[in-house]
Amino acid sequence: MSTQSQGRKTPNGEPIIIKKYTNRRLYNTDTSCYITLDELAQMVKKQILFVVQDAKTAEDMTRQTLVQIIFEKESKKFSMMPEPFLRQIISYYDHKMQEVLPSYLEAMMESFSQNQERIHEYMGKASPTTGFTKPFSQFEELGKQNMEMMQKAFTMFNPFESMFGVKNTDSKKDK
Repeated sequence: MSTQSQGRKTPNGEPIIIKKYTNRRLYNTDTSCYITLDELAQMVKKQILFVVQDAKTAEDMTRQTLVQIIFEKESKKFSMMPEPFLRQIISYYDHKMQEVLPSYLEAMMESFSQNQERIHEYMGKASPTTGFTKPFSQFEELGKQNMEMMQKAFTMFNPFESMFGVKNTDSKKDK
């Protein structure tokens, strides 16, 4: 289930329309006022569903605007996406795995969100006074579970491996 479909909507059940003008200003049609990217980020955190449309053409600009929010956040002091991760994401553009990656990342974020309560609990126990000093061992376990899930997902796209245990032998190491 997509996290986007779970967001709160307007009273008529539709997402809020945000109009994006050529001067990069954003207009919230629900509140009839201009808003900032930070305010859009707050709407995301509150799970308020919105769609960003070009004010002239009504073209959907939601993805680009969400990426712009991430860019703004990453440009500030705290960044969440490690450079190797970003490099890997870029390497999958124009690659046969490009079709698989979005659904995989969505599933991983959904899994991470579901485990968030456990993560907060582990972090709460991670203090020198409680004697629990290895909170990241729990993250390691979650990471292993995620890797297993990813391997199973990739097996679906290699029918020979799933049917006969035959793995793709075309690797860069052999060349």
